[in-house]
Amino acid sequence: MKLLLTIIFVLFSISISKAQPLRFVAFGDMPYSVQDEVRYKRLIEEINKTKPNFSISVGDIKAGSIPCSDANNERAFQEFQNFHGPLIYSIGDNEWTDCHREEAGSFNPTERLNAIRAKFFPSNQSLGQNKLTLVRQADVQSQFKSYVENSYWIRNKFLFVSINIPGSNNNFERNLESVQEYFQRNSANLAWIDYAFQLAKKQALAGIIFAYQGDMFYSPSQATELSSGYRDTLNSLRQHAESLHKPILLIHGDSHRLKIDQPLMTTNQKYVLENVFRLQLMGADQVQAVEITIDAEKQAPFSFRPLIVRSNSQQ
Repeated sequence: MKLLLTIIFVLFSISISKAQPLRFVAFGDMPYSVQDEVRYKRLIEEINKTKPNFSISVGDIKAGSIPCSDANNERAFQEFQNFHGPLIYSIGDNEWTDCHREEAGSFNPTERLNAIRAKFFPSNQSLGQNKLTLVRQADVQSQFKSYVENSYWIRNKFLFVSINIPGSNNNFERNLESVQEYFQRNSANLAWIDYAFQLAKKQALAGIIFAYQGDMFYSPSQATELSSGYRDTLNSLRQHAESLHKPILLIHGDSHRLKIDQPLMTTNQKYVLENVFRLQLMGADQVQAVEITIDAEKQAPFSFRPLIVRSNSQQ
């Protein structure tokens, strides 16, 4: 009897020592119209039913043709609070870089970015009803104290990183003010990427997940052209990924169609970087999401399930 109990205890100990798979949901580029508010509400309800460990919004909390007003920011903020679990938000281009457009209200983009920071990132707590404590770049790199939107958190030995890389060429365009803003933020972002990889090595973490808004892969020239606002970021990710040899997942929106691939090549351009995966989320007319599961016990830890609300389909 004692031997039987010992065997049961050992088996039980082994089973609980293994990390349970972690589930989270990612979405973005919504809602884009008044009509989509109902669809977005249904999606939030469906996400709440699945009870993920947390959810990630990759930004574009409104359409580019909708005014970048404080009222619309408040609307999006309150919608994020409808999530039962933690909600982490990465800023999109529609809520700041594109706000100079007449249909968006002819706002100053830098002023709108600061308004977003004040509204959505007042502390080290996530959004959502049950908060998650985040480490913000402003907390650990004092030279970048303005960049409260850049954050990280660790779950199941995986490092999650939120970083402000929006569409519209990462704001590297239009006029001198936007270009100056880009150079300052680009410096902070590159430092944040460096910090993330150093942290992953120091703590022997199992992998890294980056969440941001802009599609850095819509054209091969984005990795090479001097006019690209993504060239520095892609070079940094490539170099670090080649050195780390751990699973890396890049999650973004911006192009509105679901895509899973391996987008980075090695520095010599001969081989695919097999440890780097990209999840491009659906959005805009598709008010849907993707559930991601991370199983640290597997060599290929990432798996994906489209979270489709049938009543949200346009067909």
